[in-house]
Amino acid sequence: MSTQPNVLFLIADDHRASAIGAYGDPSVRTPVLDRLCTEGASFRRNCHMGGLSGAVCVPTRACIHTGAHVFRASAGNDMNDGETLNTLDPGHTYLAELFRQNGYATFATGKWHNDAASFARSFGEAENVFFGGMDSHFAVPVQDFDPNGAYDKSRQRIGDQFSTDLFGDAAIRFLNCQDGSRPFFLYCAFTAPHDPRTPPQDWADVYRPEAMPLPANFAGIHPFDNGEMSVRDEKLADFPRTAENTRRHIAEYYGMISDMDEKIGDMLAALSRNGLAENTIVVYTADHGLSVGQHGLLGKQNLYDHSVRVPLILRGPGVPAGQQIDALTHTYDVYPTLCDLAGLKIPESVDAESLAPLMEGTVTATRPYLHSVYKHVQRMTQDQEWKLIRYSKDGEQGSERTQLFHFASDPWELNDLSKDASVAAERERLEEELASWQAAAGDPMITAER
Repeated sequence: MSTQPNVLFLIADDHRASAIGAYGDPSVRTPVLDRLCTEGASFRRNCHMGGLSGAVCVPTRACIHTGAHVFRASAGNDMNDGETLNTLDPGHTYLAELFRQNGYATFATGKWHNDAASFARSFGEAENVFFGGMDSHFAVPVQDFDPNGAYDKSRQRIGDQFSTDLFGDAAIRFLNCQDGSRPFFLYCAFTAPHDPRTPPQDWADVYRPEAMPLPANFAGIHPFDNGEMSVRDEKLADFPRTAENTRRHIAEYYGMISDMDEKIGDMLAALSRNGLAENTIVVYTADHGLSVGQHGLLGKQNLYDHSVRVPLILRGPGVPAGQQIDALTHTYDVYPTLCDLAGLKIPESVDAESLAPLMEGTVTATRPYLHSVYKHVQRMTQDQEWKLIRYSKDGEQGSERTQLFHFASDPWELNDLSKDASVAAERERLEEELASWQAAAGDPMITAER
C-alpha cells in the first residue's frame, strides 16, 4: 500500500468565496463545503491574481498549474495574441505533471481552458474533458484520454449528462478503481456555476427569486466606466440592473452551487467507501468570483472583492481541522502547499508561497500584500486593512481614476476614500506598493504607459 497522500483537486468556475454557508452566506446551501471547512483549513482572504484576458479563468488557472505569477505563467503577455495567453509556459513543471513524475497516477475530468500540450504532459488518464471556456451544461463537448496527446476537436462527443454529473461521475468511476497501491492526483474541474446558469430542476425549485436578498452593494449601474463595461458578461442583463432580474440571477447562481456541492458530497462518499479518505488531501477552490449584481456588475472582469476573492479549502493528512485562516493568500499558493504536504521538492520556477507554515501555526502571514490585475485597465493591491484599485484609460472607453477602501470596516466596498485627505498617506503607501510590485513582476502595463 502507498504511504504517499492522494490528492483530490476540485475547482469550480465563477464561485466567489462569499457564496458558501461557512463563509458567511446564510442563503446558499453548501453543507458539504461547510463540512470541509470544519474538517480542514479554510483560507478566508484568498484572492486570484487576475490576468490579461477577458476570460479570466485562463490566466488564473495558468497560475495554479504553474505556481508562477500572472506575468510568468503563460507563454506570452500580448493581449492581442490569444494563443500565447492560453498556452502555459512550457518552461514550467506543471502541478499535475510534478506528481506524475513522482509516481502518481494522474487523472483529469472537466474543464481545461489552457492548451492541449500542457494537459497531455500533466495527465496519464482522462475522461469527459472539456477543452473550452463555456457551453450548455446539458450538452458539453468532451473527449476522453488521447494517448497521442493531441486532443483534436474531431475526437469530441456530446456528453449525455448535466455537466456537474458528467464530470463528478467520471471522477467517482476513477476513485472506484483505486486500491491504494499507487497514489493518485485527481483533477476535477467543474463548469458550474458559470453561465448559462441552468441548475437542474430540483435545485432550481429550491431558490425562489423573489426570496433572494439583494446584496448591500447592489446598484442599478456601476458609477463610472471601469474600462470593460461592454464585455459579454455584462450584457447578460439590461442596464440599469433591476432588483427583480438580479434576484433571478442570484437564485440561478445559488442553484448551480448547491447542485455542485451535492455532487462533491457523492465524490467524498466514494473516497470513504473505497477506504481512501484518510490518506487523501482534498482541495476545493475556484478560478475567480462573480459580481451577480454587486456594484451594478454581473461578471468577473473587475477587481472588487466579489470577483477576486475565491474559496480555498484543504482537508486531509497534514491539514489541521477547524482552522479558519485570515492571512493574505493567493490561489496559486496551493502548488507549493501540496508539494509540502506530499513531501515533493518545490520546483525553483515556482513563485507562490506554501501555506503549510500557516496551517502549522509557525507563521501568521506569508505576504503583506495581495495584487491582482485585469487586462490593461485595472490593477489592485490590498493589505489586511486597506484596498486600492487603479483604473487606467483604455482608448475612449476607460477613465483614469483610483478607488480606496478601508476594507476592514467596509467589506462591501461602498465608501470610496480616495479623495479623503485624512487617509491620503494610506493611498500613497498603496500606490507606491502597487508600482513597486508592477515593476518587479514585469507588468506589461508599465511598458504600455510609456
